[in-house]
Amino acid sequence: NTFDALEPRALEAIAAGRCVTDGRATPPIYSIGPLIKSDGREKANRAECFEWLDVQPRHSVVFLCFGSLGLFTAAQLKEIAAGLERSGQRFLWVVRSPPSNDPAKRYERPPEPDLDALLPEGFLERTRERGLVVKSWAPQVEVLSHDSVGGFVTHCGWNSVLEAIVAEVPMVGWPLYAEQKMNKVFLTEEMRLAVAMDGYEGELVSAEEVEAKVRWLMESEGGRQLRERTAAMKERAAEALREGGSSHSALAKLVGQLKGEVCGS
Repeated sequence: NTFDALEPRALEAIAAGRCVTDGRATPPIYSIGPLIKSDGREKANRAECFEWLDVQPRHSVVFLCFGSLGLFTAAQLKEIAAGLERSGQRFLWVVRSPPSNDPAKRYERPPEPDLDALLPEGFLERTRERGLVVKSWAPQVEVLSHDSVGGFVTHCGWNSVLEAIVAEVPMVGWPLYAEQKMNKVFLTEEMRLAVAMDGYEGELVSAEEVEAKVRWLMESEGGRQLRERTAAMKERAAEALREGGSSHSALAKLVGQLKGEVCGS
């Protein structure tokens, strides 16, 4: 799930056989993205999100969401909250309960978060005019596509990256596990479509860092340039999916190959 203009060096290296060292032939690669699937689940906070977003100014909201497995400690949640409050920016933040201390429950679905217990005292009341905190889940594809959203703090999961590009939303990368750290490097250093949240490899990302990066993304000239690069990549993604584009052609080639194999068997 990618397209040629997004990962040209990696795709060229694979196609040229430079990723295989034992002499074996590299199988063909078909880049047919970006493929975006909306989450059709009906939940009460879907309506809550859009009722709130509909009355916010264009490109004014920072969206914070870290995937279904993106869990933070209670201490880290408090730092994020403090940073958002100090930043003065509008925000929509998906908060999940901290991970369980019981290893046997580590990968079970966490319970609904108790926001009053997890967030600083008075935070929800002090920020209610410019912030919305939702529990556990939000319709990410639709939120990113909303005109009021102007920034995305993300764990750098690949689906989230593609969704942000297609929605033309610049990113702050805060990777948590697995390939997300590699994705962060790709986004910040090679494609320059995101800025990194410093300190994520330590025990806590400070409130000061959260404040600084959110402000930078939404207010600075660097943040504006990041949005321009994201907009340009969005157009490249659209070109790839049009008839004759790289992804459209790759899918047609794959279908043709499969038909040939079926007819020849």
